[in-house]
Amino acid sequence: MDEWWRAGDSVWREDAASSTRFVLEAVQGVPRIDWELARGRLTDVALLVGAALPTTCAHAAIFPQEFAFCPECGAALHRAAPARHPAWWGPATGSLAPGAAPLPRHVPHGLPQTAMPLGDALEAREPEPFVGRPDWRMPAPPNAVCVFAAADFGFAAQRLVALAYTRNVVQYWDPPGARWHVFTADEGSADLHFTASAYAWLPPADAHDATSRGEFGIVPTAQGLFRLVINPLAESWRTEAVFQAPLAASPGGVGRRIACPFVTPDGVRVWSAAADGADPEVLDIESVDPTVPVPQGGWSRPFSYDGRLYWLHEDGQLLWRPGHAPRWLPWPFPWTPRLQFGGPARSRDGRLWQIGNDGAGYSFRALDDGAGLGAPQVEPIDGARLGFGTLLFRRGHQVKDDPWSVEDVEDQARGDALVLPLLEAVSATRGQPSGLVLRFAGFTGRAEAALAGDILPRTFVEWIGRHNVILDEIARLKNPGDCVAFVWHGSLWLHHPTWNEIRGWKLEGLA
Repeated sequence: MDEWWRAGDSVWREDAASSTRFVLEAVQGVPRIDWELARGRLTDVALLVGAALPTTCAHAAIFPQEFAFCPECGAALHRAAPARHPAWWGPATGSLAPGAAPLPRHVPHGLPQTAMPLGDALEAREPEPFVGRPDWRMPAPPNAVCVFAAADFGFAAQRLVALAYTRNVVQYWDPPGARWHVFTADEGSADLHFTASAYAWLPPADAHDATSRGEFGIVPTAQGLFRLVINPLAESWRTEAVFQAPLAASPGGVGRRIACPFVTPDGVRVWSAAADGADPEVLDIESVDPTVPVPQGGWSRPFSYDGRLYWLHEDGQLLWRPGHAPRWLPWPFPWTPRLQFGGPARSRDGRLWQIGNDGAGYSFRALDDGAGLGAPQVEPIDGARLGFGTLLFRRGHQVKDDPWSVEDVEDQARGDALVLPLLEAVSATRGQPSGLVLRFAGFTGRAEAALAGDILPRTFVEWIGRHNVILDEIARLKNPGDCVAFVWHGSLWLHHPTWNEIRGWKLEGLA
C-alpha cells in the first residue's frame, strides 16, 4: 500500500514498485507534474523543489524535502542549498521584482544596462594587452536566436531560460545534466512568434510566490500580449491572454502602467493597462504630421525615461506619458536615425539624444516631445559614434563628456579600430562609464558596414573600466549587433546565434 508524505509545499507518494521509490505528486502553484520526464533529471528536480538526495544508500533515488535520513537504513541524506544570485531579465522598461538589481531612476530603462557591480569582479583580472580566455563554455541553445532570463521563477534554485521568439520555442538549461531541454506547449497555448518589431517583454514586477510560480512575464506575440508561465516539473509552458490584437511593437512599462502599440483597421493605436493587465484603455495617437502614417512594424525595443515611454523607428518616434495621449513625431526630412548604432545617448544635463544622418553628415538630435518652444536641439558631429546611455565611442576612442564632445584619445593606435558597446554597467561610485564592448581591430571602414554583415577578421571582447581587460579574441565575426550579453550563476556570458558555445567569465564576489 502506498504511503503519502506532505513535505513543505509538496506532496509525495511512496511507491516501492517505482524506480525512484518516492514520486512527486503535487507542488503548490504547479498545475501538473510529469514524473516520467522529471525523473530523467532528478538532481535538477531536487534542487528546484528543495528535495533530498541519497549519499551512500540506494533505497530511493530522491527523498521529500524534510527528510534528513533514509527511513530504511538511517543513512544521512544530502540537501543542496543553491547559491543565491541576482535575477537577470535583460533590458527591461518596467519595474523589476526584488533581487534583480534594479537600475536607478536617473538612467533610461530598457537599454542594455545593468546595476550589477560587474567591474569590481572583472577588473581583478590581468589588464590589457594580455588576452584572456573564457572560464566557462556551455552549449548554445538549439534555437539560437533568443533572449535570456535567469531567475528562480518561484522555485528553490535559479535557472536559465532561453526564449526563441522566432521559432515559438522555450528552452531550459539543466545545470546538473549540462544540457538544454526544449519545453512543449500545453494545449491551447498561444504561438510565441513575434517578428514585427524588435523583441522585448515585461518581466514580473513582483517577487515570485506559490501563486506566480513559473511566471516568465508578459510577452508579445503575433496575436497580442500573453503571460508566459513555464513548468520545469512537466517540461512545458502555457500562456494566459492579457490583450489580443495584432501588435505593431513590443510592450513597455513606465511607472505603474504598461503600454503597447497595436494595429487596427484605422491605423495604429496604443493599448495601456496596469502592470498586471487590469484597468485597460485604448488610446488614439496624436500626430504633428498626419501625412506620415504611424508605422505598423519595424520599431526598436522600447525604453522609458523621465516618466515617458519611447518607441523609435526609422520614420519617427512615438512617445507616451501616462495620463496623456501618445504622440507620433516624424523625423524631419532628410534626417534619418542610425538605430543600429546602439541606442539613445545621455548628455550631462540628463537629456537623451539619438544619432542620425541627413546625407551630409552625422548629428545628435534631442529626443523631445515637441511641446517646448522651437525645434529640438541638433548637435553636428564629425563621424559615427556607437553606444548608448553614457557608454559611447568614436572609432576606438571613448567619448567621456557629452555625446557630441571630442573623444578622449589615450592611444593613437586605437584610431584604427571600431568599438561597439554591448552592456553598460551603471554605478554611482564610478566617475567614468564602464561596460562590455567589442573592439574590431584594424577596421577602417564605415560603421554601417561593420554592423551589416562585413566579416570582421579580428574582434576583442573587452571590459572598459578603471582599467581595461581583454576577455577573449574572436576570429571572423559577422553581425556583431546580434551578440547578447547576460549574467547567470555568478558569471558574465556572451552569446551569438552563429556560435556553437556560449562564452562565460566568472564574476568573483558577485552576490
